[in-house]
Amino acid sequence: VGITAVVHGNELNGVPCIHRVITDIDVHRLRGTVVAVPCINVPGYLRFMREFSDGKDLNRLFPGKPDGTASQIYAYNIMSKLIDHFNYLIDLHTASFGRVNSYYVRSDMNDPVAGDMAKLQQPQIILHNSGQDGTMRSAAMNRGVKAITVEIGNPQLFQNQYVQWSYLGVMRILAYLNMFALDPTDSLPPSSPPNTILCSKGFWIYTRTGGVLEVYPMVNTVVRKGALIARIKNIFGNIVDEIYSPSHGVTIGRSSNPVAMAGDRVLHLGVIKKEGEALPKEAKENY
Repeated sequence: VGITAVVHGNELNGVPCIHRVITDIDVHRLRGTVVAVPCINVPGYLRFMREFSDGKDLNRLFPGKPDGTASQIYAYNIMSKLIDHFNYLIDLHTASFGRVNSYYVRSDMNDPVAGDMAKLQQPQIILHNSGQDGTMRSAAMNRGVKAITVEIGNPQLFQNQYVQWSYLGVMRILAYLNMFALDPTDSLPPSSPPNTILCSKGFWIYTRTGGVLEVYPMVNTVVRKGALIARIKNIFGNIVDEIYSPSHGVTIGRSSNPVAMAGDRVLHLGVIKKEGEALPKEAKENY
């Protein structure tokens, strides 16, 4: 099992999660191997930035190229030297600067093992996403490595409650894989968020004009179709645009930056799966 964090250099909640997992595993009771990488994107981490040193988003470039740009070569080496040696991958992320997230998991829910791994995290939201998007998770799945992405809150800080939830989820996955048997004394406290919502797809809503952005729904709240979700004002406080939800759904993430330009992100809306609905074979997002 591989556990990775900081593919984006400012997404840090995965770091203390990994610290806790490694500290709490008794290697004498461990069956198999756990490989923990608390910082994939070292240049981005040292610069407090999402991107790699050449300004590119690493998590849109996997599996990389052996003879491409600096970021493509780096992604290629991560795949060949790390990911290709895993059977399972738990990739830990957060929102990026200017945005906040719920505690949610991206997974191909049509894959039984990846689906079980997602459910074992007991997140607030599970977002069905089949990949095909240059992410490390997608590249891993294409090579037979069962993988999920865990989105643990907000960037460039440690959030203890979110870290605790993700840590418990990782330990449940290790137990599910029969790698680490939990003793009664290791019982996991019932502090996970209840009532996970499964979304069949998700998409971002973007601004049509720039200005001072006010976003109203909080993360992990249900939004009705036609509800007012944001207003944009000019610098003098006059309303220049109002944004309404195009469908019923749940707020996966949202902008926290009031300074907006045309085409900026407003709200990440998850479309809640209907009872009896078949999940699409191909499900992507408009990142």
